[in-house]
Amino acid sequence: MFNKFIRQADLLDQLSILRLIDEAHPDEVYNLAAQSFVPTSWKQPLLTGEFDALGVTKMLEAIRQLDRKIKFYQASSSEMFGKVKQVPQNENTPFYPRSPYGVAKVYGHFITVNYKESYGIFAVSGILFNHESPRRGLEFVTRKITDGAVRIKLGMSDKLHLGNLDAERDWGYAPDYVYAMWLMLQHDKPDNFVVSTGKAHSVRQFCEIAFSYLGLDYKKHVVTDPDLVRPAEVDHLLGDSSHARKTLGWEPKVSFEQMVKIMVDEDMKRLKGTKEN
Repeated sequence: MFNKFIRQADLLDQLSILRLIDEAHPDEVYNLAAQSFVPTSWKQPLLTGEFDALGVTKMLEAIRQLDRKIKFYQASSSEMFGKVKQVPQNENTPFYPRSPYGVAKVYGHFITVNYKESYGIFAVSGILFNHESPRRGLEFVTRKITDGAVRIKLGMSDKLHLGNLDAERDWGYAPDYVYAMWLMLQHDKPDNFVVSTGKAHSVRQFCEIAFSYLGLDYKKHVVTDPDLVRPAEVDHLLGDSSHARKTLGWEPKVSFEQMVKIMVDEDMKRLKGTKEN
């Protein structure tokens, strides 16, 4: 039986993490905690480093001190590839991060490798490419698009301001990717895995699908805002997940178009209810 109690801890507070691990006695730890919004990392680079780099070290150090049998999953990111050195990107592609977020994630990735090799901890990094769902925060471009498109459809808004429409990402469905995380810790040995669909789509294509699904033309409503363009853009991310597919038997189930429509449907339910009330 799983222990479903919610306990509190803080990645800035080593003592709280030690106490949490000691009280919970987990078999597996999935470190998904982070300052995860790339634009915010430009405004708060120091805090991003504290959470996304040193916070990982604090989690690993707690495991090292209390119970080295605990299996540890670190949420690495495709943003670590940044200004990509090869296309597609796999586990051996050199990192070239283009944001404080990406830089901090590289630290978190390599400190996980270091603790695995130095202390024999079952520690893995999942290099997950963008994964979305209706639970994605409204500040992220994907939810910003689906939420904005629905608001326009319902007459609650008329324009949607976005940044670089030509930026491309390898977008997948979050529940598929969570399953991949779990598979990594069930594997017989710790290893790092890229998780991706192997197909890249632009922000523009995301808009096209979301708006057309609602019977709208995105060109009439989407406005490019220079203030929303990153200081250093990551233009093209495309993952090669063949290692995960072969070793873990993993593959994505939900297509890009299906994912966008799922998100639009959920935002329609939420906003339609809000409007009616």
